[in-house]
Amino acid sequence: MAKIQAIRGMNDILPEQTPVWQFVEDTVRKVLSQYGYQEIRMPVVEQTDLFKRSIGEVTDIVEKEMYTFEDRNGDSLTLRPEGTAGCVRAAEEHGLLFNQTRRLWYTGPMFRHERPQKGRYRQFHQIGVECFGMTGPDIDAELLVLTARLWRELGLSEHTRLEINSIGTSEARRQYREALVAYLSGYRDQLDEDSQRRLASNPLRILDSKNPLTQQLLADAPNLDDYLDQESRDHFRELRSLLDAAGIQYTVNPRLVRGLDYYGKTVFEWITDSLGAQGTVCAGGRYDGLVEQLGGKPTVAVGFAMGLERLILLLETLDLVPDRANGNVDVYVAAMGDTTVAPALALGESLRDALPGARVMSHCGGGSFKSQMKKADRSGARYAVILGENEVANGTVGLKPLRSDEPQQDIAQANLAATLEELLGR
Repeated sequence: MAKIQAIRGMNDILPEQTPVWQFVEDTVRKVLSQYGYQEIRMPVVEQTDLFKRSIGEVTDIVEKEMYTFEDRNGDSLTLRPEGTAGCVRAAEEHGLLFNQTRRLWYTGPMFRHERPQKGRYRQFHQIGVECFGMTGPDIDAELLVLTARLWRELGLSEHTRLEINSIGTSEARRQYREALVAYLSGYRDQLDEDSQRRLASNPLRILDSKNPLTQQLLADAPNLDDYLDQESRDHFRELRSLLDAAGIQYTVNPRLVRGLDYYGKTVFEWITDSLGAQGTVCAGGRYDGLVEQLGGKPTVAVGFAMGLERLILLLETLDLVPDRANGNVDVYVAAMGDTTVAPALALGESLRDALPGARVMSHCGGGSFKSQMKKADRSGARYAVILGENEVANGTVGLKPLRSDEPQQDIAQANLAATLEELLGR
């Protein structure tokens, strides 16, 4: 009988890999907490119409990438391809937005049926941040200051750069879209296949084309900035002023648009060049009309999302994963002889009480001294605590360094926690 394997593009995250995930998640959680953001958790399955109405029916995500199915009641359901729409739905459904401001964040798996590649999979994980009810550019600036702080915490400040743009109101984009289509229609035969398709369905996405010939044609295309409304111009000017005051470096990219229909005014991307081809590690912007579009009262909003797979790949590529994220235990407690098992388990508990930040593993399963020391070494522990019958009788333990050539020493059990605290730097 053939073994059942994971679905292509949906990967297991193994015990050796989870520590770096936990490190990144914990770092993000700490930074968001510093800014007063609250976590929200949404289901991974939503009504299909939620994404059609928010993302846009003519986007690649809705047309080609969503995992959509009918349940037993005949309802069309979809595995969430992104988090913003579900967050808006949840916040509106539970009355979180009525006459109040909200700073929310979430994390979890998203699903898109596309060609799997390194750092980009069919089941991928995102951390998303959404802010509601704040009109001014100060909240846009806070999100960018917040992400800059996150890059510092992760050691990525020198490996990421910020690009920003304003795409104005829906009316400004409509006028610009007409001008862009009129211009590109004269060069239709020279456009790449994706751009020809988008010319009729989603022409602004052509600005994102990676095709060199298409980019050459765009050099003389109409400029979105010429079509911006005054409110969007003022908002963007004030945002830039706030970023300058905060010391956040950025580049204005007039070709930057987001692939989801709900964006307007501010859009931004944090980009790295350290993964070979240019890669976006965090992106977002304003979506002031989405809440109303999904049936709620008009509510301004702004947010971003970052992909954890790509962020972790970047940390690993740059060798920026700290030692504390290697998943290794600190202390391995070995029990030599049947009568020492219970005292060894009790000793492990006392060490966890005394050293709450330490990772203490107690040996289970019996075995010789040699086999237990092999398992202690494989655990990655820095020290082995050895408890035999003589040590139990004398109230001592053997303390054996596993990552240096220092000799084993015998110390009193009463002094063990203090000794380990000093050695581990706790």
